[in-house]
Amino acid sequence: MTLVETNPPVTAPTPESQGSVASARLAVLRLVVTGFRNHARTALALDARCVVLVGENGAGKTNILEAVSFLTPGRGLRGVRLSDVSTRDMSLGDDAPAEQPWGVAATILTPEGTVDLGTGIGHTNDGDKRIVKVDGAAKPSSGILGHYVRALWLTPHMDRLFMEGAGGRRRFLDRMVLGFDAGHSSRVTSYEKAMRERTRLLGEDNWDASWLSALEAQMAEHGIAIALARSHIIGQLAAAIAEHDGPSDTAFPKADVALASGFADGVDDTLNSAPSVDIEDAFAKRLASSRGRDAAAGRALEGPHRADMLVRHAPKNMDAQACSTGEQKALLIGLVLANARLHCASFGAPPLLLLDEVAAHLDARRRAALFDELERLGAQAWMTGTDASLFENLGDRAQLFNVAHGEITPHT
Repeated sequence: MTLVETNPPVTAPTPESQGSVASARLAVLRLVVTGFRNHARTALALDARCVVLVGENGAGKTNILEAVSFLTPGRGLRGVRLSDVSTRDMSLGDDAPAEQPWGVAATILTPEGTVDLGTGIGHTNDGDKRIVKVDGAAKPSSGILGHYVRALWLTPHMDRLFMEGAGGRRRFLDRMVLGFDAGHSSRVTSYEKAMRERTRLLGEDNWDASWLSALEAQMAEHGIAIALARSHIIGQLAAAIAEHDGPSDTAFPKADVALASGFADGVDDTLNSAPSVDIEDAFAKRLASSRGRDAAAGRALEGPHRADMLVRHAPKNMDAQACSTGEQKALLIGLVLANARLHCASFGAPPLLLLDEVAAHLDARRRAALFDELERLGAQAWMTGTDASLFENLGDRAQLFNVAHGEITPHT
C-alpha cells in the first residue's frame, strides 16, 4: 500500500491554477484513494473550495466521503470494521477476500501549513491493524490524525435522528464531544465494558461484592466524566445557537438543546455544581444500592448509557420529534452548522463538512441558504447528489465532479 505518492495523476486543475487559498482554512488539497470499496484507485487534486460529487446511486460518491472521514480518528462515517471497506469482487459473494489493502492519502491545508497524511489497513498475526503516517512517518494510533483534521458529517440515515431511539442521538452527541475531547471515546468504551461485566456478575447466584464494588467505581469514574463532557458541549452548543444571528436562521431554525443525562435526580441535580469526586462517590453508592433492582432487570437502570439529547424547534416551541420531515432536516443541518461554528471559535478554522445527499430534500430557498452559510464559514464541504442542477447556485464557489462506477471525472 502506498500511503503518500509523488505527483499522482489527477482529475482536476492544480490548486495553483485556482489562485491562493486562505491560510486559516482546513481543506483537502490532494486525495488518493486505493482499494477502497468500489474505488480501485482515485486521485484528485483540489483547492480549498467546496467539493461536489454527482452521480447515480451506487456510483461511489459516499465512498469518497467515507474515505475522507478516515483522515480523522475512529471508524469513519459508517462506523465499520477496517476490513469492511476493502475492494472486493462481489460476484464471489459477501465473503470474497480483499483484492488489496486499502489506503487513503491526502495533502491537507491547515492553519499551520500543509501536511501529508496517510492511513490504511495492515495485516498482522494479531489481525487487522490501522496504519497511520504523518509526513511519511509511521504513528502508533489514529488519534494523531485529530491534531490535523476535524470533520463533521451528515448522512441520510441520520435523517431519522429525532424519530428513533435515544442511542442514535447519544452517538451524535458523543461525536460532537469527540471533536473537542479526544479521550471521550475511550471513556465511553471503558464505561460500557465495566457495565457489561457488572451485569454479567449480577446474573450469577453468588455475587462477588468486592469485584462489583471495583466495577461500580470504574463506572462512576468514567460515567461522571462522560456526563460532564456531554453537559459541557450541550451548553457550548446552546450558546453558539443563541449567539448566532444570520440569514440562515430562517432556513435552519434555531434549536433549543438540552441533556437528559440518564441519572436519577439526586445525581443529575449536582452534575454541574458539586466536585466531580463527590458526584462519582454518590453514583457509586447508588449503583451498589441498586444491585438487586438491576439484577432483576438484567441491565443497569441508571447512568450515562441512558442519556438522551433533547431538541426542540425554538421558534415553534415544539419537540423535534413532532416536527415535519423537512423541519427535522433543517434542525439537523442547523445543529451541524452550529457545531462547525464552535470549531471555528475553538480552533481558528472550520472543520471539513461531509454532507451526503444534503441537497436532495431541501427546497431552493434552503439550498441557497446552506451554500451561503458554507461560504460564510469558510468550510470545505464535500457534498454528493444525483442531480447536478441542485448545486447550480454554488457557481464557482465549488469544484464539481462526475462519479460513475468508481471513476471520477471533472463535471463539464
